[in-house]
Amino acid sequence: MTGATRMLSVLLLVVVVAAGGAAASHSSPSSSCPATPPDAGNTLQVSHAFGPCSPLGPGTTAPSWAGFLADQASRDASRLLYLDSLAARGKARAYAPIASGRQLLQTPTYVVRARLGTPPQQLLLAVDTSNDAAWIPCAGCAGCPTSSAPPFDPAASTSYRSVPCGSPLCAQAPNAACPPGGKACGFSLTYADSSLQAALSQDSLAVAGDAVKTYTFGCLQKATGTAAPPQGLLGLGRGPLSFLSQTRDMYQGTFSYCLPSFKSLNFSGTLRLGRNGQPPRIKTTPLLANPHRSSLYYVNMTGIRVGRKVVPIPPPALAFDPATGAGTVLDSGTMFTRLVAPAYVAVRDEVRRRVGAPVSSLGGFDTCFNTTAVAWPPVTLLFDGMQVTLPEENVVIHSTYGTISCLAMAAAPDGVNTVLNVIASMQQQNHRVLFDVPNGRVGFARERCTAV
Repeated sequence: MTGATRMLSVLLLVVVVAAGGAAASHSSPSSSCPATPPDAGNTLQVSHAFGPCSPLGPGTTAPSWAGFLADQASRDASRLLYLDSLAARGKARAYAPIASGRQLLQTPTYVVRARLGTPPQQLLLAVDTSNDAAWIPCAGCAGCPTSSAPPFDPAASTSYRSVPCGSPLCAQAPNAACPPGGKACGFSLTYADSSLQAALSQDSLAVAGDAVKTYTFGCLQKATGTAAPPQGLLGLGRGPLSFLSQTRDMYQGTFSYCLPSFKSLNFSGTLRLGRNGQPPRIKTTPLLANPHRSSLYYVNMTGIRVGRKVVPIPPPALAFDPATGAGTVLDSGTMFTRLVAPAYVAVRDEVRRRVGAPVSSLGGFDTCFNTTAVAWPPVTLLFDGMQVTLPEENVVIHSTYGTISCLAMAAAPDGVNTVLNVIASMQQQNHRVLFDVPNGRVGFARERCTAV
């Protein structure tokens, strides 16, 4: 571990530890963990994948909360590059978001429970708004890692079937292929030194109180390299094989979530599917479409205000351009918001000016203050038709003992000319974020995730 990573680990510890408390071991669920409320109706409980009460169980987490968050912060840069390449190069690109020796196809920061097959087999699925695919590690998968959640066993399900070659569904799968003399459709994704091979399959999927009778997914059969998924993926993008597209008749292309804050281990979030139960009054902004990458949720961010001042961001830094992929997206798999350099510099400089204290850097953050007397200004994201004012918990990371605090945003990595602004999960936490695809809108409403 580098010195910067060690310092960042210390800084991030407080993000997930109760004020003044010590970090809890999370190798296995603690006896003091509150019971997770049951899924019901169209609402699934969203859990943090790496907490002391993680449903992933022992052996699947980082050595400590701080270690995980430091690692996740470093992986954000790779996630950004992946999203940027998708936006610019189009959906024909056959790459899974895998980087830094670990897979970003799922980035399982948040997971939900589901049941697949007949009789139903319990699954954990990562929530990812920027991916379409459904991946399920299957029994006998060569190279798949083990976890507390057993893989899906197709042979134990009476309703399982493979998708045949020549099916329209097969044509929609990435890198679809049929082996000589084979009848079942297979497909693959590759990135760097890793590759994933799956059989295109169908089975009955139960989420909360609902069942999708013929759900199409990739039954993972082989993984090589450094990056195989330890659990399934619930792809909430807008592509033809995404969960959202497959359940259009059931959920009308609409969902919302409230992501629990990293500052509290006793909070649970929710994923609400369909129109029922969505906020009747919510601020919304138009949802934009990029034909080169239809799965990404683009919105038109028009500016950023620090305190009462709209900072001077050059318009091209925020402009939506489908040809280049430029613009702003919402993503559940990135932890800290990333802005293109001109936008970030404008925000950073105004924050520094308003705070007026000596500035230091720590790990991946370059706007830190080693004092307990920091008066952080609010940060407001301005969109067409709405604005979202982020409280301090959404934009500031505090050190374990409260003496150091940093702006929890960053620019693209040095030497990389990315074009995307990514509004990440930390900035979305404790908001009800609505994705209403048929009506072409995304909404934000302040909401404390349900305490458990």
